[in-house]
Amino acid sequence: MDITTLVNLTSRAWCLSILAALNAGTPGRQAPLLAATQASRTSFRASLDHLIDIGLLERNPGHGHPLRPEFRLTPAGAEAAQMARKIIKAVPNADEFALLRKSWSVPVLALTQTPQRFSIMKTKLHRVTDRALSASLLQLEEGELIQRDINLSERRPYPTYCAINAGREVGHAVGLNF
Repeated sequence: MDITTLVNLTSRAWCLSILAALNAGTPGRQAPLLAATQASRTSFRASLDHLIDIGLLERNPGHGHPLRPEFRLTPAGAEAAQMARKIIKAVPNADEFALLRKSWSVPVLALTQTPQRFSIMKTKLHRVTDRALSASLLQLEEGELIQRDINLSERRPYPTYCAINAGREVGHAVGLNF
């Protein structure tokens, strides 16, 4: 998966949970998926619509009532669903996973499998603002998913960020292609 696709996928809070639930065998109707993800209806619907818009989900033609449609994974969605399930397995604690539902958390963890500077991450995450990246790094550091180190080998010291603990597992689950 490339970084642009990952950023787009994780831009809605419940996309990873929906994909993982479908990968685990949850029926592709709204009620079972809502129960599996424990999302609010509004957030769930926005995430579901987003997954359809980006081509990872589609309505199952010929199945389901028009008012209670059934959804299925597209081929690209099946790959993303496997990745989502690996991410959820890496962070089974609901409180820790709440941090991964935030927009930039998973892309930042994917980029920090090796130590990265702030400016390099900002360049690779095209649309991220300085403020959003700083907040994400701080939250991930507080959640003990990223470690901040100061590199003193240069004339001017600078911080680097590297995924640790479950953050490293999340990054491996994503498997970014550069």
